[in-house]
Amino acid sequence: MTQSSGYQPPKVWAWNKSNGGQFASINRPVSGPTHDKPLPVGRHPLQLYSQGTPNGVKVTVMLEELLARGHRGAEYDAWLIRIGDGEQFGSGFVDVNPNSKIPALVDRSGAAPVRVFESGAILLYLAEKFGEFLPTETARRAECLSWLFWQMGSAPYLGGGFGHFYAYAPSKMEYPIDRFAMEVKRQLDVLDKQLAKHEFVAGDEYTIADIAIWPWYGGLVKGRLYDSAEFLSVQDYRHVQRWAEAIDKRPAVQRGRMVNRTSGEPSSQLLERHDATDFETRTQDKLSAQA
Repeated sequence: MTQSSGYQPPKVWAWNKSNGGQFASINRPVSGPTHDKPLPVGRHPLQLYSQGTPNGVKVTVMLEELLARGHRGAEYDAWLIRIGDGEQFGSGFVDVNPNSKIPALVDRSGAAPVRVFESGAILLYLAEKFGEFLPTETARRAECLSWLFWQMGSAPYLGGGFGHFYAYAPSKMEYPIDRFAMEVKRQLDVLDKQLAKHEFVAGDEYTIADIAIWPWYGGLVKGRLYDSAEFLSVQDYRHVQRWAEAIDKRPAVQRGRMVNRTSGEPSSQLLERHDATDFETRTQDKLSAQA
């Protein structure tokens, strides 16, 4: 296929105009804060600063799963960071994550605060801290971590690649959409073949690999990402579908998916979470609205 847009890259790239698209107002080629804004701190040991995107959902699901297993030390405050408004460039957030991406976590349970950023690092930190969702036997641990890092390496092709050009770019371009759709379908095939042999991604045990992969690839086959289910023929990946449905039914997953969520039905959103009773209040509000 030959396709030309008429664009020729300059010898030296310069940031002299908006790149267009949905996120043009917050895209820039430099790091660091754009404004002074300290982060709030709640009363729990763990302070999460996030939004309910797939990367953010990984951490809220993990925390809710830990609480479901009785780990009181996993109680947390979840503060909403509206990335579309550029709140990730506030000085307090940049101090926690110099890369200005959600989610970011501060663990205040020890003598000095510990910052953790990047969703995979947060999952691994919490798994090791609480001794959950990460096998200890060498081979099973290696398998789990391999799939965890598979997600870290693969999802940018799904989100920043396919998702951007299919759903957010200011104009539709055949080459990048075709290229990234092909890669996403290859990834789904990898996952489908693995899940044909195992109940969960890394074997027969639910782990941080599932918690990391489900918000992206489970969301994709459930029709939640980019309005692309038909385009990608996600029904063909029946083992991924089975796995995604099983994880969807977990109560902790359902709670985690609500936290810091800013889209969908208002009854499905818990913009900030500061106590387990916040979910009960949300349920009561929903019932009152239906009355």
